[in-house]
Amino acid sequence: MKKETLPQGVRIAYAGDLKNQADSFGSLGLALIAGILFVYLIMVALYDSYVYPFVVLFSIPVAMVGALLALALMMKSLSIFSMLGIIMLVGLVAKNAILLVDRTNQTRLENGLSTYDALIEAGKSRLRPILMTTLTMIFGMLPIALSTSSGSEWKTGLAWALVGGLTSSMFLTLLLVPVVYSKVDQWKEKLPRLFGKVFGSMEDEVPDAGTGISDNGRKEKTRELAKA
Repeated sequence: MKKETLPQGVRIAYAGDLKNQADSFGSLGLALIAGILFVYLIMVALYDSYVYPFVVLFSIPVAMVGALLALALMMKSLSIFSMLGIIMLVGLVAKNAILLVDRTNQTRLENGLSTYDALIEAGKSRLRPILMTTLTMIFGMLPIALSTSSGSEWKTGLAWALVGGLTSSMFLTLLLVPVVYSKVDQWKEKLPRLFGKVFGSMEDEVPDAGTGISDNGRKEKTRELAKA
């Protein structure tokens, strides 16, 4: 069609279902971003911290990978219903990471454990709840995913997106979230020290407004007087 020479005033454009699908995907993309933002803000209010909700959000990408992989393996298209399933995953898969992070914080506060020991204890004590809740949702979606009734092709994409996302999140969250938590906890300790050193050295070099001598200059004069 690109090689065809069209008469003046004539153009080719997508219309009908394709145009509606493109418009819907744009709206659903905004809904997905808004959902992630609202989940983060709610967790900030609950945890009273901006850091640990950020750790919880790492469970969402691994769910997206599982959802897209399940759609590809079952040869389902990325339709509006599939996108709705992916948006639903934002709220469903975050609970696995919330269970781990909340238990880790509670154990560190109550028992005074190190980050590593608290993560191990949280993984052991929260493994059963994570498996029970996730498997319940997966088995609840299977009848819709395996349905062959008339019109089922509209709904199976949503179900397979949920099944794939929940399955990948169930396994990968238990590996990824503890690693991210430990790294973020290390950065929380290192960054204040780094900024303290940077700003501390800057303060040493800034001269006093009254004397015009910096802290380093005072230290050098003190050494000279001591030697004399």
